[in-house]
Amino acid sequence: MSTPFRIEEPAPRAAPRGFALWQLGFRPFYLLASAFAAVSIVLWSLQFTGHLAAPYLSGALWHAHEMLFGFALAVIVGFLFTAGRNWSGRPTPTGGALAALAVLWLAARVLVLTPYGWLAALANTAFPLAAAIALAIPFWRAGNRRNYFFVGLLLLMAAATLGVHLNQLGVIAVPAWAGIQIGLDAVLFILCVMGGRVIPMFTINGVPGARSLRHPRLEPVALASILALLAADAVHAPLWLVGTIAAVAAVAHLVRWLLWQPWVTLRTPMVWVLHLAYAWIPVHLALRALNALGWVAPSAAVHALTVGAIGGLVIGMVTRTARGHTGRPLRADWRDITCYVLVAAAAFVRVLAPLVVPAHMMEAVLCSAALWSAGFALYFVSYWNVLTRPRLDGQPG
Repeated sequence: MSTPFRIEEPAPRAAPRGFALWQLGFRPFYLLASAFAAVSIVLWSLQFTGHLAAPYLSGALWHAHEMLFGFALAVIVGFLFTAGRNWSGRPTPTGGALAALAVLWLAARVLVLTPYGWLAALANTAFPLAAAIALAIPFWRAGNRRNYFFVGLLLLMAAATLGVHLNQLGVIAVPAWAGIQIGLDAVLFILCVMGGRVIPMFTINGVPGARSLRHPRLEPVALASILALLAADAVHAPLWLVGTIAAVAAVAHLVRWLLWQPWVTLRTPMVWVLHLAYAWIPVHLALRALNALGWVAPSAAVHALTVGAIGGLVIGMVTRTARGHTGRPLRADWRDITCYVLVAAAAFVRVLAPLVVPAHMMEAVLCSAALWSAGFALYFVSYWNVLTRPRLDGQPG
């Protein structure tokens, strides 16, 4: 007897053979990002407890830089290379070119732990620049102007990480954390754009009777509010202005999320995980507004975005797109659901526990780290064969 979450894989006449890791962008970057998500948080826990230090980037700055320009950026690039091929109808990096980009990303992760700051700066800036060029070529050839802004956001990520490194190297006086904030805002905008495109569609397609709506007047307001927040952060606007923009954005994105009818998705894990993750975006924005008033610590807002929204949307999308692009059913099995629950629990513990019981911050951080690492380690193990072997249906990709 089958269960609601059992995956019944199609049975091809001959089992797919060969090594397919370099056939499309999502394959190496999803594996690299999930492995790095698990390992880097363990390293951060050792730094947080005073058991480890690095000679160049270290402590909270290393943690923020690596989760943003390492983990999140890897997933974004893998997703954009995969979706970009569909959007443009033109090829994105595969084979040796894709492998070279993966090696560049990996070199950047290693170099930030060494004393070679200039090499770390070069590798970390070169990766998003190279990804932007690789994405721009098929868009330009196809005349796909609608998605040019993704190229611009990758260039912005390159500038943000370069700013962090130039500060650390003593070249500029702009605070390194300014680069982190700009990077966070850029990723937030990417999440809001892609969330608006796919979550209502996935809800309608995956939940019978669902009527997720996209209000034509609300959509530009929701996205413009994030761009306004990015601009305010870029010019170091007064806190009252940042807080006001964040409050308006929080309301807009809360209404946007409610129009998608998240309550109808509870029986469909591969859809509810995306709704739950997106709910952290208005929470993040509301916490930024409260931080501007001095009522909550900035870390609460940051982790609502990074662990809640980014982590949740990543784990939801890397399971769904890995299945879809390898010819598997778009239905979560028990391992996928366990990943969802672990990452969601990590967000709740990291954001809410310090607000409710601030005296137990250390315990909350370590518990959240363990949940997060377990969730992404399980993904890596579960999807290794999926991402390294050819599609079940024999199609390219």
